[in-house]
Amino acid sequence: MKNKQAVVLLFIANIISGLAQGISMIAIPWYFVEIVNRPEFFASAYLIITFLTFFWGLYAGTLIDRYSRKKIFIILNVICGIFIGSIAVFGNHLPSFSDFLVVSVFTITIFNYNIHYPNLYALGQEITEKKYYGKLNSYIEVQGQVTSVLAGAFAAILLTGTTDNNLNIAGFSFVLPFNIEPWHIYDIFLMDAITYIFVIFIFSLIYYQPISINIIDKSDLYERLVNGIKYLQSNFPVFVFGICSYMLFAFTLVEIHIVLPSYVHDFLKMDGNVYASAEIYYSFGAIFSGFLILRIFRRLPIVSSVVILMLVVSCAFYSFAMYDILWLFFLGNFILGVTNAGVRILRTTYLFNHVPNNLIGRVGSVFNSLNIMIRMCLILIISLPFFNLEDNIRYAYIIGVLLMLISVIFLLIWYRKILLVKELK
Repeated sequence: MKNKQAVVLLFIANIISGLAQGISMIAIPWYFVEIVNRPEFFASAYLIITFLTFFWGLYAGTLIDRYSRKKIFIILNVICGIFIGSIAVFGNHLPSFSDFLVVSVFTITIFNYNIHYPNLYALGQEITEKKYYGKLNSYIEVQGQVTSVLAGAFAAILLTGTTDNNLNIAGFSFVLPFNIEPWHIYDIFLMDAITYIFVIFIFSLIYYQPISINIIDKSDLYERLVNGIKYLQSNFPVFVFGICSYMLFAFTLVEIHIVLPSYVHDFLKMDGNVYASAEIYYSFGAIFSGFLILRIFRRLPIVSSVVILMLVVSCAFYSFAMYDILWLFFLGNFILGVTNAGVRILRTTYLFNHVPNNLIGRVGSVFNSLNIMIRMCLILIISLPFFNLEDNIRYAYIIGVLLMLISVIFLLIWYRKILLVKELK
């Protein structure tokens, strides 16, 4: 691998920023469910945020294909660091606006995610030889999920603290020589903001020689976006595969931010430790997937592998809806981690092999925007009063089952045409 040092630095920067961001993104939904008891407010805010990211996602893809991907990372971290740092400093002094400030941090982080990850994959494709695409995507998944394990563990500690020196995490109990007090939400934000400073420094050290030449499209925003749409129109099987394989990711995002905290609180009747621990089991599953998914399915076409994973996760969603069993809940989150990460690795590898690097940002924006529309529909459905009654939130997972089965049907209908699309040289 010619740009090995650049890839290593890219991963280190991603780990540092991902750790603090992960803790914040776990803490915020729980804050609204448990601390201020306003899950409906957060669900409404998340719907508005998702709607706004539709437009931002379209624009973000054109930026990725137009400008230096390294510079985009640096500018993003400067903006996010200043914004979140300011909220962390002033949040404790503005209690009447507290909920809106917390949502603001969630908003800026979601906006960051919508350009960070497409930019990460585009830069990875740009600086990596074609034969390493599968490994690169697996490594990105592994390092991201190792970070999520740590974020989940720290979030479990910071959200609930310890009682009588006992630390409960991931279903296990540990005795510490000291007690840990729960952190205030703004202290978590301050830690988040500080990490952006370190990440800016690391990105400034990254130097690389592009492997995939990015032929920059200097046309205006609208024309650049249209070129991405035209590519998918002329390669419709790629579009079908991309949108169907994105459905698990769409439901998982809504599940993590809207369904899971209420599910733990209202159905399982558990505390923030169990909620944060679910992220740990999910991440262990994703790490397993990052190391082994390409090996497990090496003899199968990518489309077949995605279909199998979607059917497996459907069983996990069904178990969530039907059974109030803690070990089954943790096992289901492990399976969700395996399948969501596995589908993401397989999907990204397929797109790397079929979409030119100078179009990958815009093509990704089209998929992301359609994904956002799906998420908005899911949020609207799950925000209905029915799901807030007693333990009815569990039936949201039945929606996940139906979404997976519909996606599988379309993938099977288009199966042969997706396989026949020629790979890039």
